[in-house]
Amino acid sequence: MALIEISNLKKQYTSGHDVVEALRCVNISIATGEFITIMGQSGSGKSTLLSVLGGLNHPTTGEVEMAGVQLYQLPGEKLADFRAKNLGFVFQSFHLIPYLTAMENVMLPLAIVKMSTAAKKNAARQALERVGLANKLDRLPNQLSGGEQERVAIARAIINNPHILLADEPTGNLDSTTSGEVMALFRELNDTGQTVVMVTHNPENGAYSDRTIHLKDGMVI
Repeated sequence: MALIEISNLKKQYTSGHDVVEALRCVNISIATGEFITIMGQSGSGKSTLLSVLGGLNHPTTGEVEMAGVQLYQLPGEKLADFRAKNLGFVFQSFHLIPYLTAMENVMLPLAIVKMSTAAKKNAARQALERVGLANKLDRLPNQLSGGEQERVAIARAIINNPHILLADEPTGNLDSTTSGEVMALFRELNDTGQTVVMVTHNPENGAYSDRTIHLKDGMVI
């Protein structure tokens, strides 16, 4: 059974008297453990699709079923709980808190979880070890390279062991060598069973995934 099932998805935005169709009749099925890249030109709807997948952007019509749950039938608080438990997010801008260490940044998603501080620190340490930063736990973001900051952001996204990792242009601010290292890390995470859905404009990133979905004018082509 598919982990994610998107059916007849449509997303419209109204601007004055104009209606913009960001997504049009999108149907996608993603299996557990797949690594999917979503590609398309600027304005094709790929980031909108990822935000709808992440429970952050209600569709105009259509359904998103995730892990057997109809995402947008959940009331607001339960939708937020579902996101916290099942989804990890990685963005092009690292969104790290500048005055917190790598470990403290990674611990942030656990702020609402009932765990001891020691257990939270241990979970953060393990997450940072998974992304190859075991020796940078106490560094502030400005003491880390761009690639290392992205690894901290990935560690923060996986600390809750989410079913699905969503990434929006995660290599957009990185040079080609560092991009390759970060993509190899996503591949390693996927090889251990992590389902990954990534928006990218870089065709080279698609080589790391199992399947690429192409969007144009809000439709799958």
